[in-house]
Amino acid sequence: MPEPRQRADAVRSREAVLDAAEELFARSGPAEVSMNAVAAAAGVGKGTVFRAFTDRAGLLQALAERRTAPLRRAVAEGPVPLGPDTPPHQRVPAVLDALARFKLDNQSLYLVLEEAGTSSPYESPSYTWWHTTLRGSLAQCTDAERAGFLAHALLAAVRADLIAHLVTVERLSVEEIRTRLAAHVHSVLPADARR
Repeated sequence: MPEPRQRADAVRSREAVLDAAEELFARSGPAEVSMNAVAAAAGVGKGTVFRAFTDRAGLLQALAERRTAPLRRAVAEGPVPLGPDTPPHQRVPAVLDALARFKLDNQSLYLVLEEAGTSSPYESPSYTWWHTTLRGSLAQCTDAERAGFLAHALLAAVRADLIAHLVTVERLSVEEIRTRLAAHVHSVLPADARR
């Protein structure tokens, strides 16, 4: 019996840490919050936080996964225009638009997350999931190699640092960003996907 209880305790601790991180990040922004502060706010030891998330990048990634869960469900299982039964010419722009809006709404987290850690952001589970999803849609209208590259190129257009630059330096509105992104996606989609 101790093992299921330990697992349940670990899940509760993990959720408490994520709740505390959400609250602290809302007040101060993710760049300003330490792992010690998160542990103290969650009422757990620092070791518990590191066991659950390995490092700061792991905590940020888990928080991003938690926030994106509804969007990912809509993309994985939902109806048109995000769901898997949507034709590529509708789905690819819709997914990128939804992802751009999500990053606009969660800009401070994604700016820190994209810069966190020493490993490549292209190897994170989140990036891999989005890339695989887009590549799958694009592969319906072009060869697999091109679909993989196009998915990378399209995801580059919704990086948090680019979106922050467009908002703060170029002073584009959310609607202007969405309009320009849609035009870009349309321009690079294979001809078969634009029909």
